Amino acid sequence: MHYLGLSHHLLALNFIIGSFGKKSAWSSAQVNVTDTDFDGVEVRVFEGPAKPEEPLNAALFIFTGEAGPWQAQNYGMEMARCQVEQRAECKPGGGGIRYYDELCTAMAEELNAVIVSIEYRLVPKVYFPEQIHDVVRATKYFMQPEVLQKYSVDPGRIGVSGDSAGGNLAAALGQQFSQDPNLKNKLKVQALIYPVLQALDFNTPSYQQNVNTPILPRYVMVKYWVDYFKGNYDFVQAMIVNNHTSLDVEEAAALRARLNWMSLLPESITKNYKPVVQATGNTRIVQEIPQLLDARAAPLIADQEVLQHLPKTYILTCEHDVLRDDGIMYAKRLESAGVEVTLDHFEDGFHGCMIFTSWPTNFSVGVRTRNSYIKWLDQNL
Repeated sequence: MHYLGLSHHLLALNFIIGSFGKKSAWSSAQVNVTDTDFDGVEVRVFEGPAKPEEPLNAALFIFTGEAGPWQAQNYGMEMARCQVEQRAECKPGGGGIRYYDELCTAMAEELNAVIVSIEYRLVPKVYFPEQIHDVVRATKYFMQPEVLQKYSVDPGRIGVSGDSAGGNLAAALGQQFSQDPNLKNKLKVQALIYPVLQALDFNTPSYQQNVNTPILPRYVMVKYWVDYFKGNYDFVQAMIVNNHTSLDVEEAAALRARLNWMSLLPESITKNYKPVVQATGNTRIVQEIPQLLDARAAPLIADQEVLQHLPKTYILTCEHDVLRDDGIMYAKRLESAGVEVTLDHFEDGFHGCMIFTSWPTNFSVGVRTRNSYIKWLDQNL
């Protein structure tokens, strides 16, 4: 479609992906689905087959909308679908990304849980850090005692989860909540699915290995980061070769040790690769886009004191994914901080595979990643 001039490749890709996950959430008679808002943030609530005598567990799910790096992509997908379906409500910045209904329905049914899908605002309507504000606001609302009582949720069994850039938002939310002394209820677990966690080094072994791997080649990933921060596309090529965190960029100096993948990754991964560290680079990039070094955008670079207060964590990574090493490094840093971590790696996995579980893309690895993820939640939530 792209090369025929019918559509931009991101619009085409996302329309296809959206179609794969568009199975109706009402296909399960066991799950009740409602659309509402939590403190002004749109949410879709999936309620499992409740047993009145037992409080339910709950998970807040943040879809790959995507927190940041993928947001322009999701915006394009929604607008393309909106135009195809000729919906009257089509408008710039509109939400309504529904292609995780099937996963959230399965979670609600198999976990007998309340799943809250948070529909935060997307680029280009808003940019970082507004997405985090939306997610935090909706989660705080849900965790109020009267709201938990309404949904029959056990306040001690609430988790946060998300995939890809949704995993970025989930990780950022987890860090913020762990430091908030005013929160009466705390998150019990966090589950991150091939999360986006840093924008300082685009030459980790997984970025080098999967530089041109579908669905998420390196060049596209870097552009998504620039989109998230409303940055200048002229910086993309320089960022690809790590010129934004070169040795002469003083702002990045203190953070490089937290991304030393030679020590954070196992030798089985690092042995065939060398770090890309530029002596001189483009100091303008971080000066104009300081958000690149903000731990709210890049949870992997957070202080050790922040990490040690995080809840039990699940991180799913895939071999054929530029983001693989983000997840593995975060697991290592969390373990070093004393957090109990389950690192669930799939050698045949690729970025986004968990939503490819229905015909004609019912890939085995999609089914296995979903089952493994839901099993962990069932055992730990």
